[in-house]
Amino acid sequence: MQKPLPPSLDAASTPLEFLQHLYAAAVRRALPLHTIGAFLPPQPKGRTVVVGAGKAAGAMAHALEALWPQDAPLTGLVVTRYGHTPPRPESLAQRIEILESSHPVPDAAGLAAAERIIAFPQGLTKDDLVLCLISGGGSSLLTLPAEGMTLADKQRVNQALLDCGASIVEMNCVRKHLSRIKGGRLAAACAPARVLTLLISDVPGDDASVIASGPTVPDASTCADALAILARYQIEIPAAAAAHLRSGALETRKPGDAVFANSEVHLIATPQQSLDAAAEAARAAGLSAYILSDEIEGESREVGKVHAALARAVALKGQPFQKPCVILSGGETTVTIRPRKPGAPKGRGGRAGEFCMGLAQALQGQTGIYALAADTDGIDGVEDNAGAFVTPDSLAKASEKSMKLSEYMDRNDAYGFFEALDALLVTGPTHTNVNDFRALLIL
Repeated sequence: MQKPLPPSLDAASTPLEFLQHLYAAAVRRALPLHTIGAFLPPQPKGRTVVVGAGKAAGAMAHALEALWPQDAPLTGLVVTRYGHTPPRPESLAQRIEILESSHPVPDAAGLAAAERIIAFPQGLTKDDLVLCLISGGGSSLLTLPAEGMTLADKQRVNQALLDCGASIVEMNCVRKHLSRIKGGRLAAACAPARVLTLLISDVPGDDASVIASGPTVPDASTCADALAILARYQIEIPAAAAAHLRSGALETRKPGDAVFANSEVHLIATPQQSLDAAAEAARAAGLSAYILSDEIEGESREVGKVHAALARAVALKGQPFQKPCVILSGGETTVTIRPRKPGAPKGRGGRAGEFCMGLAQALQGQTGIYALAADTDGIDGVEDNAGAFVTPDSLAKASEKSMKLSEYMDRNDAYGFFEALDALLVTGPTHTNVNDFRALLIL
């Protein structure tokens, strides 16, 4: 496996080290300590209370503790993914409690955390301030089932949404309407205090109502939308919950609701900013860099094939870009889990690895093309890798080991494929999350 990210690399590095350098630049740009300070408000007359959820919530809490005046009162409670709480600096006093729970499927710890978090700001006044720290992953980490739903129901629906290839917008529409804390409901629990939501975006388009299912922001989607998504993917929910959706009883808080009159939202880190940072790092090394988009969605392997076609055109025809160059993209692709053949091992891996399998298949060993796809939170799916590399000899190495890429694709086993090639990127949690990062180096 690849070693953890080095702090910096220069233009004389190997192609894979250079790709890691670009990934590191993207991650650094999104670290909360580098971004949150510009958005902190003056101290209020009353109390300052912190709530939050997401894969970056622990790092956001530490950054806030470090930057908020040490003599000013500050209390809070946030939840992050297991293992994603960063080490606390010895000089930093703990004023915000950090809980941990499960991602991407919720668990009892997430339920307990949500119950505590929605109760934490109750009893505040208009002189008080709530700082809400939200990043991707909060939809799973902060789970409070709606009336007619149990935790087991939420777990089953969550897993079905993950397996069917639903987009993040579709997934979070359903999650919001089957929740007692998402879709603006946490903001209602904070009223009448001022609510300032600080967001790290992990969704295409940076829609605040989609990030972590928008616990403190208005939501324009409807119960009817949620029902249509469930029907589209043939996902069943308990009869009582379905009835509540049909009646509109589970409707989220809408734009214009008075509960948001004293509320504001700021994006402190976005996918585009991280791609810009990677592009700057490439240009500093003397290479041209092109950003396709920070909003790419679709089936991961198919997106990989499209990237391969573009890279081959550059390598073979000098179109639409001249080599040497770097092509960057972000967004949130999806993986549809294929039924396993009898006796076949269970596949492992996430969106980044699935993209790399599609890319490798379509590149067919094209010389001069190297690629890295990784999740900026350091975890691709539920395994221990951030992503994977593709090199001109990836397929040749697989052939030497009598491995057929098509068989790994059939069972969605990107981890198994790239692990055997010693081509996994393993970084550990990065303590931020601006979603997919893809870089193709064409020499």
